[in-house]
Amino acid sequence: MAPQIAPSILSADFARLADEIARIADSADWVHVDVMDNHFVPNLTLGLPVVQALLGHSALPLDCHLMIEDPDRWAPEYAEAGAKSVTIHAEAAKAPIRTLRAIRAAGARAGLGVNPATPVDGFEDILGEIDMLLLMTVEPGFGGQKFLDVVLPKVRRARELIKGRDLPVWLQVDGGVSTETIERCAEAGADVFVAGNAVYGADDPAEAVRRLRGQAEEATAKADW
Repeated sequence: MAPQIAPSILSADFARLADEIARIADSADWVHVDVMDNHFVPNLTLGLPVVQALLGHSALPLDCHLMIEDPDRWAPEYAEAGAKSVTIHAEAAKAPIRTLRAIRAAGARAGLGVNPATPVDGFEDILGEIDMLLLMTVEPGFGGQKFLDVVLPKVRRARELIKGRDLPVWLQVDGGVSTETIERCAEAGADVFVAGNAVYGADDPAEAVRRLRGQAEEATAKADW
């Protein structure tokens, strides 16, 4: 699969979210929406009502990343609202398979996210239940953090597991993705890249997306996975 870029509006101007999304409409593949509840992670961002409002103003599909307690309760509602991808965290879900199936049944791609310290091998048997595996490359909760190189071996391991099962599972990385780190992520096996500050901290967000895509494509072409 060709690399995909999902700019995170966590780094955008919250007072102008529709306009901020429009700035990347011609260059990005997704809009990444970080939903935080100040319980699972120590930050409070936005929730379902804002997502519902954005759905009417986005030319791009929404990729909702739920960093919340009780995702089993809330995740299907994001899919039902119209989000095209909904990711729950393995550390928070009590019934992940049931919830992943509910997300799919509601018409969205089902994602499973794991924190930097969570091994991926324990999820090999349920890879068939997901459409995307999200590996956090920072500790979840805040944008602008430094990329954790210690996660790269886990990215490689995740790619091996996906390839070994011959499954069409996307491998997403989220946190500290920039022009300095995206090539390493792509070489390790990632194919969907969440970038916040690297996009919305640039003078021209659309051009920043195109530059990141070019780097990811070049690194993917050289990768051996």
